[in-house]
Amino acid sequence: MLKRMQISANGVVQGVGFRPYIYNLATKFSLSGFVQNDSSGVFIDVEGCDSSVDEFLTCLAKSPPPHAIIENIHYTTLPPKGYKSFIIEESAIKENNTTMICADIATCPDCLKELFDPGDHRYHYPFINCTNCGPRFTIVKDIPYDRANTTMSDFRMCHDCSSEYHDPKNRRFHAQPNACPVCGPQLMLLNNEGFAVQTQDPISTVCTLLHDGKIFAVKGLGGYHIACDALNSKSVFLLRKRKYREDKPFAVMMENIETVNKFCFVNAKEETLLFSTQRPIVLLKKKSNCTIPHDIAPDNLYLGVMLPYTPLHHLIIRESGLPLVMTSGNVSDEPIAYKDNESLERLKGIADYFLVHDRDIFMRCDDSVVKVVEDKAMIIRRSRGYAPFPLRLQYAFTKPVLACGAFLKNTFCLARGNHAFLSHHIGDLENTETMNSYETAIEHYKRLFSIEPAVIAYDFHPEYLSTKYALAQNDDILKIGVQHHHAHIVSCMAENGIHHKVIGVAFDGLGYGDDGKFWGGEFLITDFSEYERAGHLEYVPMPGGEQAIKEPWRMAISYLYQIYGNDIPSIITPLTPHFTGETKTTLDHPKIKVLLKMLSQRIHCPLTSSMGRLFDGVASLLDLQHSVNYEGQAAIKLESIADEHIIEHYPFDIDVSAGARCSVPFIIQWHPIIKHILADVQCKVASPIISARFHNSIVDMVYQVCIILRDSKGINDVVLSGGVFQNKFLFKRLLNKLSSQNFNVYFHKKVPCNDGGISLGQAVIAGERLKTCV
Repeated sequence: MLKRMQISANGVVQGVGFRPYIYNLATKFSLSGFVQNDSSGVFIDVEGCDSSVDEFLTCLAKSPPPHAIIENIHYTTLPPKGYKSFIIEESAIKENNTTMICADIATCPDCLKELFDPGDHRYHYPFINCTNCGPRFTIVKDIPYDRANTTMSDFRMCHDCSSEYHDPKNRRFHAQPNACPVCGPQLMLLNNEGFAVQTQDPISTVCTLLHDGKIFAVKGLGGYHIACDALNSKSVFLLRKRKYREDKPFAVMMENIETVNKFCFVNAKEETLLFSTQRPIVLLKKKSNCTIPHDIAPDNLYLGVMLPYTPLHHLIIRESGLPLVMTSGNVSDEPIAYKDNESLERLKGIADYFLVHDRDIFMRCDDSVVKVVEDKAMIIRRSRGYAPFPLRLQYAFTKPVLACGAFLKNTFCLARGNHAFLSHHIGDLENTETMNSYETAIEHYKRLFSIEPAVIAYDFHPEYLSTKYALAQNDDILKIGVQHHHAHIVSCMAENGIHHKVIGVAFDGLGYGDDGKFWGGEFLITDFSEYERAGHLEYVPMPGGEQAIKEPWRMAISYLYQIYGNDIPSIITPLTPHFTGETKTTLDHPKIKVLLKMLSQRIHCPLTSSMGRLFDGVASLLDLQHSVNYEGQAAIKLESIADEHIIEHYPFDIDVSAGARCSVPFIIQWHPIIKHILADVQCKVASPIISARFHNSIVDMVYQVCIILRDSKGINDVVLSGGVFQNKFLFKRLLNKLSSQNFNVYFHKKVPCNDGGISLGQAVIAGERLKTCV
């Protein structure tokens, strides 16, 4: 008996070999009909023997293509139509795009084998790919995912490639970026003036020059990398100087796991991440005998490592035999360069040579960064390999939402239905170039996913460029301001599928509070729509405002001044050389005098409750870091020296009577911690011991506050969010402490705990509040 079914599959079903898979599956069961891409996913019309159709459906449900993610599948039974064969139809265009775009996929084993097979016609071809690997998101201009809608549209397939493309038995059947040396993209080596370097073999020439210490700009999937020999200290030093990147760690690309094991400890989970199709940078603990130069990741326990993920990477790293620095192609604080002419202009002062090709990148996309804590992968930067795949939430948006994100580590989020399209990493919104990248990406996502927001969510901080962008949009669109730390906690709640009230612990550098002060050491009782500020760190002035973030010594003096007041001169005189960087031990130094005047008269001293600033102040008191060149540098250094064997902590006070004086029930007083640290410093206690005691104090602080809130509010679920929880030493001890007392502890895994995850929380809060506005 004949049976006909129409099937609509939604999810990540384009760019993953889904149509070829369906074609071969239908052929296997002698079915007829057709399959086609459309703007909502893949549409299948199939008919044949009753039992064969059933087997077809069973295989589709149980064994889809390896990179496909079927989120919804709908079946309709219709009368047989009398199809004579099964074919792949041309894509159909619908009004609204609801399909999802596949992220870029690392080179698959089959392509890698061909790449190094002298008998294969794609031998050493740096753009080899198939339906199971290669560029996707970074080359897509529009939906549906067809070659004409990608940057491969300019490359007409040769006879051999076309035959593969149309052969159902071939791995490249309907592989949109399919190409070969005859018809596909080509490499070119340029000097830093943009003139071609004459060479028969660009890869071989590059490898020779890398051994000579030269620095390269290499065009990759989502932009340019800056590459050099990671074992050449002179090259690394020169790269830092040219890039204006004094201390921020560089990532290193290594050929294989054997090489990685020479330099770093690697557990099973970390190895799985290194080999995953996303190929993120994985933060690995350096071995004590690690010979990677110190300047790669100064004063850092961890090294960011990734394995090659494009054919070009494999060719360079195998022939050179070197581990390579692979850092974003930009001058510090700018977005990654991705357009050829722009890249030549922006990077010519950094790179000696440029390895370029003629396949355009449509959307820039930085490498992702992941770390493993307690055998759980935690995304630090969600970008290449993960974006633009959406998060499927246990929450439904009644209207489309655009959440504009924060200032640092910006991402935006477009939300519709139960999907949140969290963008790739944009970066810090502090210059025109990054802002242009931000606005371009928003328009691209809106077009790709046919989302026109009915509401825009933004951070309270009036000076964030993301906030200014939101407020400048069409007046007809509802705009909802969201408090920074509320967004942090709700981001984690949404990721973990929690809808009820929780104890939210939000620790970060700072975020604009309801009272106009800068928050950052917060305990919230919160759900999706509202929050109560249950407690926070006691406020402290930030002398110089933003300058106090860049110069932790200012915070060190501020903490001491709050405790000792006019007695501070006798207290900090021995520490003055550390703060000023000079040998003189007098408080007459101009910097110190000005700072004390600012504090005494409260001139340009905004108040903050930030946990991040407390870490900064302590790092300065320990003479570890008095000025920083990147966010979190002082805290990272403080973590890096902490002695894991130390279990004791410093005392602190919880002022439970604060509610009688202000709207917050209690305030955590850090004075005893600072006093004991100062005493230990004066007694010459080893800094690793002091650091560990300080970390343990924060662990016990969170624990004690959560106990109080559980007893008073009857809430047992604790949600941790904010950049401070990237600190592995702190996070592991806190997780174990809370779990041992039967708290249910929730933390980020798929979304960054830093400000890269803020936009998800903003979107959900706006979506929830929108329900009450209707």
